[in-house]
Amino acid sequence: MTEQQLQGQTIAFLATRGVEQVELTSPWEAVKAAGGQPVLVSPESGSITAMNGDWEHGDSFPVDHQAGSVTSAQFDGLVMPGGTLNADALRVDEDVQSFVRGFFEEHKPVAAI
Repeated sequence: MTEQQLQGQTIAFLATRGVEQVELTSPWEAVKAAGGQPVLVSPESGSITAMNGDWEHGDSFPVDHQAGSVTSAQFDGLVMPGGTLNADALRVDEDVQSFVRGFFEEHKPVAAI
């Protein structure tokens, strides 16, 4: 990715507790390096704790917006990092489903790990 590819674009990162840390931090840094503004969206407020694998707790990350308080129209793209606990919690949340659906309806890029 070149330095200016995402200049002026805001990219939502959708995650909750149990997100795989490296799958959150690596693309987050890539978005920043490309000039974009990464924003953490979660069904939870406050902060989320990542995981290193399925059993080891990782770092905590501050949540910028709760999924029910924002829409896809506010972002230029979406990244959905992996993690077993993360995916299980996100897939059943109605606010998350609505948020993600909006990106597809608006034909915006979605990256899922």
